Amino acid sequence: MASAQIPEPAAVGAAGPRPGLGRGTLLLMSVAAGLSVAGNYFAQPLLDVIGRDLELSASTAALVVTVAQVGYGLGLLLLVPLGDLLERRRLAVTLTAATAAFLTVTASAPNAALLLTGTALTGLTSVAAQVVVPYAATLAAPAERGRTVGTVMTGLLLGILLARTAAGLLAELGGWRTVYWVNAALMLLMAVLLRLRLPTLRTTAGLRYPALLRSTLALFAQEPVLRWRGALGALTFAGFSVLWTALAFLMSGPAYGWQESAIGLLGLVGAAGSLSASVGGRLADRGLAHHVTGAAAFLLLGSWGLLAAGGTGGAWSLAALVAGVIVLDLAAQAVHISNQNLVYAVRPEARNRLNSAYMTSYFVGGAAGSALTSVVWGTAGWGGVCVLGAALALAVVGLWLADRLRRRPTTGSRGDREPAAAGEGASADETATTPVTS
Repeated sequence: MASAQIPEPAAVGAAGPRPGLGRGTLLLMSVAAGLSVAGNYFAQPLLDVIGRDLELSASTAALVVTVAQVGYGLGLLLLVPLGDLLERRRLAVTLTAATAAFLTVTASAPNAALLLTGTALTGLTSVAAQVVVPYAATLAAPAERGRTVGTVMTGLLLGILLARTAAGLLAELGGWRTVYWVNAALMLLMAVLLRLRLPTLRTTAGLRYPALLRSTLALFAQEPVLRWRGALGALTFAGFSVLWTALAFLMSGPAYGWQESAIGLLGLVGAAGSLSASVGGRLADRGLAHHVTGAAAFLLLGSWGLLAAGGTGGAWSLAALVAGVIVLDLAAQAVHISNQNLVYAVRPEARNRLNSAYMTSYFVGGAAGSALTSVVWGTAGWGGVCVLGAALALAVVGLWLADRLRRRPTTGSRGDREPAAAGEGASADETATTPVTS
């Protein structure tokens, strides 16, 4: 079978019982994941003020979001697979500390070149969040894995969404640079706490780094579930990025005329969608991931009708806009969590590489969505943005239907069946990894 091409990780160090994942440690991992990715989203409500401060055009300012996602995508491809090769606590702590350092580059940037450089490097190392998610999945008891992944992802998603709120409030208090200085300090604190609280987890994939990267890419060819779910994730996150890249321009424009702090508060609205993360994990544990994806895909499409009605200003328009933000974020997170639970279950011994492959697709989609938005906003405004978002959502619906039709006639091939949820049953990594409490 094709999957045999990737060796199962072997344990390193003395064997011992799995220490499990206490609530305090799970909370720490959730907060660390959220803070790690937050730095990639601070700029979204601040694009207008950053552009004015550094004398950037709107399209150049929007590149701040794009390069953050490109950097994150490269980190997913190049750094996350190391979790199947290196001791995971050390990897997570190193990436977290590096993120703190690169945030200071962004905070002190005097021009566009250094701003984009600092943003790209921050994105590269902030994939510590995607080292922490499979780390938590491995430490969790098998029956609780879906819920554990959902909990850590709730923290990560809250970091993405509340980053906008924090950015707006801190920018009002001390300017846009304050946001990055504060996040740098918090990331340094997280590095210390992770070093003190996390158990070591020693694994080895039995591969050198170049072969490890090749095996990550080979997963796309070997695993149909990864291909389909990667495509669904890419299209969904592209639509998510379309909304949040354009929203700052809409809200600061003539229709609403909001200040940065008010724009940032929309992150609180979007955070409601993050509540679907743990629910999605529980439903996936019950074998309903495909149904969750389908329902969420249609909600995603409907959200753009509400968002289109929210572009004119006024109380009713704002109500439609808020409703559209809530529905879109809830639907996007439901698709993402159902995707992750299925992908993690495909081959547990290669969980970091599967996460790398899936999340690379996911954030390539996000970067493409942001880049397209910067072009569409300049030529067609909010109406054009809503058409773009609706087209992406329609593609999600179409892909989900195609996957459903594709799998109906099959009678037993592993690649065409939905795998069991990540929390069901014992997995290969029960013996392939050795956590050691330090």
